[in-house]
Amino acid sequence: MRATLRWAHSDLRTHRGEALFLVLATAGIVASLLLATALFGYATNPWQRVFAQARGAHVWLHTDRAADAGELAALDGVEAVAGPYPTASATVAVRGTRASVELRGTAERPEVGRPLLTAGHWIDPADPDGVVLESRLARALLAQPGDTLALPGTPRTLTVLGIADSPERRYRPGEQPGLVWAPPAAVPDPGGQVIGLRLTDPGETDYAVQRAVTVLGAGAIGQVSTWEQARAEAQGDNRLLGQVLGLFGLGALLAAGLAVHGAIGTRIRGHLRDISVLKAIGFTPGQVVRVFLLLHLAYALLGAVAAAALTQAFGSRFPGRLGDAVGVWQGLPGHTVALVAVPACAVLFIGATTGLAAWRAGRVPPVPVPRPAAARGGGLSGAARGALGLRVLRVPVRPRVRGRGARGAGGSGVRGADGPGAPAPAKTGVPDPGEAAGVRELEVRVPPALVLGWHKAFARRPRSLAAVARLTLPLLLIVVAMSAWTTIDRFHTRPEQVGLPTALTVRAEAGADDRGTRALLERDPRVAAAYPGVEVAALVPGQTATIALRGLGTREEPYPYALAEGRRAHGPDEAVAGQGLLDLLDVQVGDWVRMTVGDRPQILHIVGRSIEPENAGRVVSTSLDTLRENDPGLTPTLYQLRLRPGADPEEVAARLAASGPEGLEVHAVANPADGLSPLRGVVLGLIAVLALVGLIELLTTIGGTVREGERDLLALKAIGLSPRQITGVTVTATGCTTLAAVLLAAALGLPLAHWLIDAQGASSGIGAGIARAPSPGLLAAVGAAAVLGAAALAAVPSARAARRRLADTLSAVA
Repeated sequence: MRATLRWAHSDLRTHRGEALFLVLATAGIVASLLLATALFGYATNPWQRVFAQARGAHVWLHTDRAADAGELAALDGVEAVAGPYPTASATVAVRGTRASVELRGTAERPEVGRPLLTAGHWIDPADPDGVVLESRLARALLAQPGDTLALPGTPRTLTVLGIADSPERRYRPGEQPGLVWAPPAAVPDPGGQVIGLRLTDPGETDYAVQRAVTVLGAGAIGQVSTWEQARAEAQGDNRLLGQVLGLFGLGALLAAGLAVHGAIGTRIRGHLRDISVLKAIGFTPGQVVRVFLLLHLAYALLGAVAAAALTQAFGSRFPGRLGDAVGVWQGLPGHTVALVAVPACAVLFIGATTGLAAWRAGRVPPVPVPRPAAARGGGLSGAARGALGLRVLRVPVRPRVRGRGARGAGGSGVRGADGPGAPAPAKTGVPDPGEAAGVRELEVRVPPALVLGWHKAFARRPRSLAAVARLTLPLLLIVVAMSAWTTIDRFHTRPEQVGLPTALTVRAEAGADDRGTRALLERDPRVAAAYPGVEVAALVPGQTATIALRGLGTREEPYPYALAEGRRAHGPDEAVAGQGLLDLLDVQVGDWVRMTVGDRPQILHIVGRSIEPENAGRVVSTSLDTLRENDPGLTPTLYQLRLRPGADPEEVAARLAASGPEGLEVHAVANPADGLSPLRGVVLGLIAVLALVGLIELLTTIGGTVREGERDLLALKAIGLSPRQITGVTVTATGCTTLAAVLLAAALGLPLAHWLIDAQGASSGIGAGIARAPSPGLLAAVGAAAVLGAAALAAVPSARAARRRLADTLSAVA
């Protein structure tokens, strides 16, 4: 045991830098995996907890007032029914902030879909104007219990009595109205009612919706929302952040394991004599394996424990969503198990890869086997021998007659084709034979360091390919991370290319004059165009869900959709659809789809697929003229505003709200990249971790190249190479290995990043076509930095090895 500890201590002193990098890389990997676990828990558990405690309804049906909820209670599979509750659409305002809401008349606290109070108290029957706000709506309005809400256009006011969490769909400005529970007296003129169904089997949600629509009639259904939609909205971008962290964390863990495996393999090849001495003095193969295994397990364990301790102590202090996620995760039941299991799994994986490499050390014989005089596959190729020789390059010149005293081809200057040192022709006034045909022969020498360095990098093909592959993996993940960064940045710099051609949504009161409203909007100097439109809920075929049917723009002024497939909708009954709708209906571009709006069928021809960030891509869009053909009395209810370059959406929205009529609502279009802002910091952290892993592999490659070059040092000096040229051989070999890894990472990483980002876009309903690769200049800069950095790192140890004493070199060769 004492000898084992002394050997481990000596190895640690010799490779202190590599040990530090291994500890830091392991800590970064474990921290990223723990943060991914926290984000997954934060994304899923809070909504699931609220849904369970509130006995949430799996289906909410918005119907007309004549629908009979008693018939739904008799359906098989329905456990309980909530409502019906009368509803009315309204706009509330407090301290200058407005929001569209749904007033829901509730006499008593519901048993199904029960709101969970977080502040204040429930509705008091003695206070007919007291209401309870859904928590997300309250945060948007900055409202607290005791605040007074105004209803623009009416003298009425509402008093906030409480704030409650709800498992229903959350408030989203301009898309989903907020939920306000109020006494029935506060909803004097309801426009409809809402009914909730709690099912015995949540997996039968689609079938339950279909039966409910059949019982009530398609014309009675206004909108259908399910628990799956509410859960997806609640998880939001947190799940995506967790997926990104988990993916890169696992990739970095794999890269770190391979780097450790390569480091131990290289160290074993460089210390065969020391291992043989250990066996000769009594070390068993198992003890030799345990030396390497325990040493690297200690590095991994130190990094994993440090990451777990730092995440537990300071994780909740991270700014933004990461800190919130860690704080919530620490209060979940499975937090302690995950905090122990994730680092343990990472340490075990590194230990497994270490054991495979350390097993080779146990097989080293006690008596060193003499190395062959020439390594297999180590001879120079014909191309390399030709490059070390002389190359003849023919250059066209004018024939010149050589006069007395002219310098010959063998003089100082450029050598002739007759070889170095050839005497000049004795005749004068005779044309040079090499120049008689109008050409001149030049000899070009390739620096020996370049040729020998290239040969050293790729002579041993299995070992060289393994080194390139290990270095390629972290570089490939860095390319994927850069592509994710570029895609997120594109949502902000080029929103019109990702389905966000407009910056503001304006909603006017019912019955407002279309021409007057458009004139008001287009009068603003920062508004480039105002597209009138309407958005209604439509039942899909089979009557299992509702989708958003939008009519935007006219045939004269079409709406600028961002198309990823097909063409724009120009003719009658033509439309474009989002990926979510195509997946929901199992249709493709070119198919005809039928949907129901109220009691009117609408048949549309899908001619293109648009990138749709809203409503999970469950959107079908056509022109306003097409919808008017089916309903001539249809009038615009919203306007999408495209602003001029450089315009501030908040400034324009404030100006329009101030100059417009009382009921004019102006909202900024939600950008899905706004919720991904923490991903930028995550990407930077992951790139740093991957760079550490790549640095470990690079140091391993340099160390192996220097050690293998010790046996060739005498031969290189014997043929006349200077120490500087010998250093150039190692630097060139390292640079060539890194360059091959950079090229391979770019060739594989760009398609992989494109596929991963588009697959995520398709699964979220936005659709494929949003991925963007980094600019060629950025890729070239990163690749050049990697190659130059590798060459700089290799310069110091290779220069030190090239200037070793003759006795040291003979000892190393022996």
